[in-house]
Amino acid sequence: MTDLNVFRVFTAAAEAESFATAANTLGLTRSAVAKAVARLEQQTGTRLFHRTTRVVTLTNEGQALYARATDAIKELETALDDLIGCSGEPRGVLRMHAPDAYGRSKVLPVLTGFLTAWPRLEADVTFNDQTVDVVGEGLDLALRLRAPKVGQDLISRIISRHKVSYCASPEYLAHHGEPESLEELRNHDCLQFVLRGQPQPWFGRMDNGDVAAFDIQARVRFDSCLAIRDAAVDGLGILQMPDYLVEKEILEGRLQRVLESKEPDPVPIFAVYPTRKHLAPKVRLFIDCLVSA
Repeated sequence: MTDLNVFRVFTAAAEAESFATAANTLGLTRSAVAKAVARLEQQTGTRLFHRTTRVVTLTNEGQALYARATDAIKELETALDDLIGCSGEPRGVLRMHAPDAYGRSKVLPVLTGFLTAWPRLEADVTFNDQTVDVVGEGLDLALRLRAPKVGQDLISRIISRHKVSYCASPEYLAHHGEPESLEELRNHDCLQFVLRGQPQPWFGRMDNGDVAAFDIQARVRFDSCLAIRDAAVDGLGILQMPDYLVEKEILEGRLQRVLESKEPDPVPIFAVYPTRKHLAPKVRLFIDCLVSA
């Protein structure tokens, strides 16, 4: 009977397209990897790789086995995590994605405390503003702003809500005046966030009480929320941003809220994770920490 380690060697070789690279990753010799693959081919009676002097690539049969083997290994690792979690100590690797600014300002402090509390747990974390395929990339958890689109293979849960404010520096407002309506923003220098090349609209409460998106005439556009905040502090214009990015600057008097009656509803933050019969303790406990933070 083929053991689990042979399948791990097989999947590593498939992903690396190289026995030598897989050997380095696994801490084995190239010969050990080649023998493990040959053993698997002998037991299945199937050629799993096309071999050349430089690379190895999966055959059609190898691709089919790889798809099922990776899913099976993840399920086994999850089962082991569950058993370990029952003993009271999460272990393994927490694989997670979060939007860049939110991740750095809100997730990182929670993660630091979480890893300190559970020293046998590791984390593989990505902070960027891309929308990731949670299942396809093998993630345990992704955090998303606003309502995510989830299918049958994902579950979403609101972990927090954050106020969204219009802000500018006292120096900017002293020089340009304070806007008294959303329409007056057209006469001001606005700082706009750009996501994947697309300027993002602002949201506000209209005169009828409804919240709606509206376009602005931005003087400066950034692909970084932190750059927008810093530019506003320096007096470059008005921004719209969640409170977790500007609350410190407001408390210190470096930014000042405007148009408070026109603020949109608080923005929900969602935790998105794969559908499983049993949620791994490392994921469940970390989500609980985010909720209580």
